Amino acid sequence: MKYLVQKFGGTSLVTPELREQVARKIIAAKDEGYAPVVVVSAMGRQGDPYATDTLVKFVEGINSSISPEALDNLMACGEIISGVTMVATLEGQGHKAVFLTGGQAGIITDNGHTDAHIVKVDPKLIHQYVSERVIVIVAGFQGQTENGMITTLGRGGSDTTAAALGVALNAEAIDIYTDVDGIKTADPRIVENARTLDEITYNEICQLAHEGAKVIHPRAVEIAMQKNIPIRVKCTFSDAPGTLVTASYDKRVEIKRDRIISGITHIPNVTQIEITTSEFPSSEYPQLKIFKAMANAGISVDFINIHPDVVIYTVKDDIAGRAVGLLEDMGFAPIVTPKCAKVSAVGAGMAGVPGVMASIIEALVAEDIGILQTADSHSTIWCLVKQDDMEKAIRALHNYFALGE
Repeated sequence: MKYLVQKFGGTSLVTPELREQVARKIIAAKDEGYAPVVVVSAMGRQGDPYATDTLVKFVEGINSSISPEALDNLMACGEIISGVTMVATLEGQGHKAVFLTGGQAGIITDNGHTDAHIVKVDPKLIHQYVSERVIVIVAGFQGQTENGMITTLGRGGSDTTAAALGVALNAEAIDIYTDVDGIKTADPRIVENARTLDEITYNEICQLAHEGAKVIHPRAVEIAMQKNIPIRVKCTFSDAPGTLVTASYDKRVEIKRDRIISGITHIPNVTQIEITTSEFPSSEYPQLKIFKAMANAGISVDFINIHPDVVIYTVKDDIAGRAVGLLEDMGFAPIVTPKCAKVSAVGAGMAGVPGVMASIIEALVAEDIGILQTADSHSTIWCLVKQDDMEKAIRALHNYFALGE
């Protein structure tokens, strides 16, 4: 059986006309000899009647301290509505279809309500329906615990559902349908000539997603990568081929090795914190004290540089005040630079290539953009800049590396 997992985001399902387009893509896959297994998100975004954020806002208006267990029961409703609606749409066109909740589809999770992790997938019910030539529609974003409690998988959870089912079914591919035509070289709202990438590696797309790109959830990519299931990011509203995400060693696709940088992405609204530790005796381990304090307070830190006498890191703007307060209570005098942005250049082709950092600095200096901090890995170089310079920095790097060509 040739399985094809198709995931459709909420913006693809809002109106009857859009659902008709979705149905055509599902039926086309069936006509091509695939057994389509379709994962759906809740319809629309906040403000739309069946969107998850709308449901959550409604119930929190009654009681803002609702339990995570109860909240999961509520948040699972949006995908159920979408799934049943798609079954009705397909059956209205003469195609047998069935809807399964995440739990019915065999997705078993841990007990982490509102941000659960998948423990295992047992798709026996999917196999049964597919053997009867029934199109299976599965609610994304949800599963159940071993004892039958409904859980949800956190933001981007429908992508995770699709990837987990793709691996469990040994699917030919996982098609992620969105309202854009693939992975872009940069945010097209910032860079006019941002180009759709034909192909990208798992590692590159994970880095882009972790560093701010929102087309696909990195957890989903990491799951698909375990079994080397290709992911195709496509547009619901066109027949464009989209972007193929696969391993660099996969013989089914020739990865272009002459591409040093694949894309530029960004994370706005961060604050840089710099702490001088030289005034504290080394026996007191000031670096350890700093990061333990952040961890104990539940403050996530990023962009960390540790030197013998200085510690530098970033936090989100909205929690910077709390982080600084903790440091001052410990006797530190942090230097705080708010309203910064992290701009990242991502590309598997940069590994082992000399001069990439020099090129990035040259591109930014040419536009008179101050660099507050840098870091790098084998496939990513990060630069911290003032937020006022963020868009200029993205365009400068995009143009320097000719990503629009």
